[in-house]
Amino acid sequence: MPRHSRARANSAETSTETDDGAVNAGPSTKTKAIVIAASIVVLAGLVVGIVAATSGGKGKHPSANGTTTTTVATLSTTLCPLTDTQAPGGLVPDRPALMVKIGNEPEGARPQSGLNEADIVFDTPAEGFVMRYVAVYQCNNSSSIGPTRSVRWVDYHMIARMFYDPILAFAGGIIPNVQGVSKDSAWLSGIDLLNVSSSVAWRISSRPAPDNLYTSTQTLYGQFTKLKTPPPPQFTYSAKPVSTATPAASLAIDFSYGTDPVWKWDAQKGLWMHTYSGTPDIDARNDQQVSTNNIVVEIVKYTLGPHIESTGGSGDVQSALLGSGPGYILRNGTVVKVTWHRTDEIQPTTYVDAAGKKVSLAPGRTWVEIVPNVQANAKNGIVITK
Repeated sequence: MPRHSRARANSAETSTETDDGAVNAGPSTKTKAIVIAASIVVLAGLVVGIVAATSGGKGKHPSANGTTTTTVATLSTTLCPLTDTQAPGGLVPDRPALMVKIGNEPEGARPQSGLNEADIVFDTPAEGFVMRYVAVYQCNNSSSIGPTRSVRWVDYHMIARMFYDPILAFAGGIIPNVQGVSKDSAWLSGIDLLNVSSSVAWRISSRPAPDNLYTSTQTLYGQFTKLKTPPPPQFTYSAKPVSTATPAASLAIDFSYGTDPVWKWDAQKGLWMHTYSGTPDIDARNDQQVSTNNIVVEIVKYTLGPHIESTGGSGDVQSALLGSGPGYILRNGTVVKVTWHRTDEIQPTTYVDAAGKKVSLAPGRTWVEIVPNVQANAKNGIVITK
């Protein structure tokens, strides 16, 4: 990203106003207590198991409602849990998953910064099927992430819990969503970037608000130094695609006007390259095209939430990421049609092919494209070329 002057994060928007202009009736969420004492007791065994163990032991972790426990495989100390690649310096950092909400409005949010450093990026529909990103970091750092935007229902209801005890950074939001993050403070550490100092989140001078608020992994992790538990893996990995995979050269998804991403396989780089309307999508932090090793497509049902996100808009698009549905996995220049399954909010999603065989990803970074079923079923909603 170009060098910009920094100003206090809330200089252009007050802490009682969302980044979409909807006025909150109460104070914005502040950085919450890291973990309540009861949760520390429950999680102690998991922390020891994940950080210290190097082979197939198991750990336990409570589900979101606290009534059940889920068996968790212990993690490698040298392979990044969210990419299955060698950790920087040879050791997985003792820190949780860090989720950052990033805008993607065609008019002002692009190009974004920090997407290529994320282990996983969720591309999620907001109102009007304008997409927003949830970038998830753990092994790598990014000195510039943004523009950060407001929290949505899907972020803390459907995505966050699979990472167990993550940090969720966002820039305001409507009251029910901001309060929803606070409600889950036993396992979710939220930080509202409209209510922090300019050392944690800053505004750049080259863009107008609200698309000018940026942060970094270093400053965000610095607010939660007592959180030490890495997240569990979200995918299985293999050196080669499954035998049912077929060649694929590109994936196009027509979400909405101005939001028509195309992923093109670059065999020389061994990466899927991201474009919009035929133009390469550039990460402004380092002027490199946005890319990934894997693309997971989940076609989902959804409902519209009861709360209006912005004046003249609709309720939030509440994507159902529990249950099962069709989808695709693209890796190594191939594609395989899959069925995705997720039975519990704390469990990762699994993917199987038509024969019921589990489909693995290539070690590396992953983008998860959450596609509403109405868009997927429309003409040219999803187009995969060979």
